[in-house]
Amino acid sequence: MRAKRCVRVWTRLVLLLVVTVTALLAPPLPLFAAGAAPPVPDATVPAVGHAWPVGSRPRVLRGWEPPASAYGPGHRGVDLAAPPGTPVRAVAAGRVSFAGRVAGKGVISLELPGTGDPPLRTTYEPVTATVEEDEEVEPGEVIGTVDATGSHCTTPCVHWGLRRDETYLNPLALLPPWLLHRGPSRLLPVH
Repeated sequence: MRAKRCVRVWTRLVLLLVVTVTALLAPPLPLFAAGAAPPVPDATVPAVGHAWPVGSRPRVLRGWEPPASAYGPGHRGVDLAAPPGTPVRAVAAGRVSFAGRVAGKGVISLELPGTGDPPLRTTYEPVTATVEEDEEVEPGEVIGTVDATGSHCTTPCVHWGLRRDETYLNPLALLPPWLLHRGPSRLLPVH
C-alpha cells in the first residue's frame, strides 16, 4: 500500500515537472493574427493607454490599414478578439463624447484630454454602453460590453478606432511598449 502511494506521488511530481518544462520552453502565443502587423510608432499619438480595451492581451484579428485617400479602402481601426459579453474598458482617462447606436451598432466614443488640439477620440463597437455621454472615465474602467451582433469580423470581436478630428490613426499607438509587447505570464518552478 505504501509503495503504491509513493509511486503515485512520484508520478505526479514527474508529470508536474514535464508540464512546467513544456510551458517554459513553449513559444509565446502570437499577439497578431496572420497578416496583422504590429504597429509602427506614430509621433502624433502619445502612448497614454493604461489597459487593453478587452482582456489583458487580446489577439489582433485585423490590424490598422490606413486608406490612401479620405474615401479609399482600408481598415480604420483594429479588430480585437472578444466574445459577446466581454467587458470593454477605457484605454485611457477620458470623457464619453458619444454612447449610442450608429447604423444599428452600439458605439462608444471617448475624448482623451491632454492629447493635443483637437484631442484624440477613441471608439469601440459593437458594444452596449454602461456609461452616459459627458461622463468622465478612468483608465481600465468598464464602459460597456461586447454585443453579440453587429460585428464585421468573421469571429466575435470589438472594433477599436482612433481619430484626431477627421484623420484616422492607429489605436495601438496609444499603448506603451511594455503593455503592447508584454508576453503571457509563465509559471516558474518553486525551489
